Amino acid sequence: MPHIKTALRVLLPLVVIAIAALVTLVLFRSRPEVPTESRPVALPSVRVEAAVVQDLPMTVISQGTVSPRIESQLVPEIAGRVVWASPSFASGGFFEEGEALLRIDPYNYQQAVIAARSQVAQSRLRLAQEEAEADVARREWEDLGRGDASALTLREPQLEDVRASLRAAESNLQRAERDLERAEVTAPFAGRVRQKNVDVGQFVTVGSPVATLYAVDAAEVRLPLPDAELKYLDVPLAYRGQADRVGPRVTLRADFAGESHAWQGRIVRTEAEIDPVSRMVHVIAQVNDPYAPGIDPSRPPLAVGMFVEAEIEGRMAEGVVVLPRAALRGRDQVLVVDDEDRVRIRTVGVLRSTSREVVISEGLAPGERVILTPIEVVTEGMRVQIAAGTASARDRAAVPSPDGPPDEPADGGRS
Repeated sequence: MPHIKTALRVLLPLVVIAIAALVTLVLFRSRPEVPTESRPVALPSVRVEAAVVQDLPMTVISQGTVSPRIESQLVPEIAGRVVWASPSFASGGFFEEGEALLRIDPYNYQQAVIAARSQVAQSRLRLAQEEAEADVARREWEDLGRGDASALTLREPQLEDVRASLRAAESNLQRAERDLERAEVTAPFAGRVRQKNVDVGQFVTVGSPVATLYAVDAAEVRLPLPDAELKYLDVPLAYRGQADRVGPRVTLRADFAGESHAWQGRIVRTEAEIDPVSRMVHVIAQVNDPYAPGIDPSRPPLAVGMFVEAEIEGRMAEGVVVLPRAALRGRDQVLVVDDEDRVRIRTVGVLRSTSREVVISEGLAPGERVILTPIEVVTEGMRVQIAAGTASARDRAAVPSPDGPPDEPADGGRS
């Protein structure tokens, strides 16, 4: 009996473990099949724009301040008290060429003219007397003299002295008459008064500025251009002995009284030197007759001191593609979506890049779809899906355009 109890204590746990293992095996083999389901991979959604090859006129943007073409100091050429001033002789007043602006007291200069005329009359009288005496001396020598008479005998030095005195008197008269004319200070050109320094009753001296004037026949704007932008322009470079060339057209824009206005002009010249600090080249834009009323009666004149933005017409870029700046990755790469909606990394030739757009000169074919959406991680051949509302190249070809052939969208290829 003791042996049987010992055997049961050893075998009973083994039997229980075996039965449990058997039950577990039966349950495992009889478990129901659980269906498996694979989750679809979410493809990146991107916006694209079809490449449109076109000829693009290049433009260069700059800014500057309007300045007069001619500005000078008005100075009197005689001294005296100002006795009259024109109504146009005021800050901002307009005047025409030759118009009288000031009048200086002419009394002293009128008296100088009278005295000079008297001196001329006396000199002419002396000349007539001397010519008569010289004629008498010549006849007497012909009647009584022998040989050749001396110049002093014929009174030739006396005649030359009197003639010189007459010329000096006539010169003094011309000077006095001219000083009298200068009593009326006139405008040297058609223009506008920028600043006046004297008024009626003040005494002016020779050479003292009485006003600052500027011409209104044309206005100029000094425009700085970076060296990199010059390749897009045909600016008139100055060479010695070469005639001036007509420069590119320029449109000047400025905001005034809450509205934007535009003026048309041309680049007329470049300045004599390159700025040693900024390394900029300065060109001069000129607008003719800036104070003339235009077609739009609400447009103000292109006044001196106005700050303007200039859009300079440049060369024509042929066969380029214009895309938003977001399409460019790095310096010279874009992402293209092929016909299977897979991404292709493309290296392109960048002609010009601004904060808003990029001009591509090579590397893209017409109709290719360029990704505009930023993608952080990109691999060659990865699949993407086109965002809703973005037409693919194949969709554009399938829908006829009312303004062009099926393969050229009427909206210029912009998504």
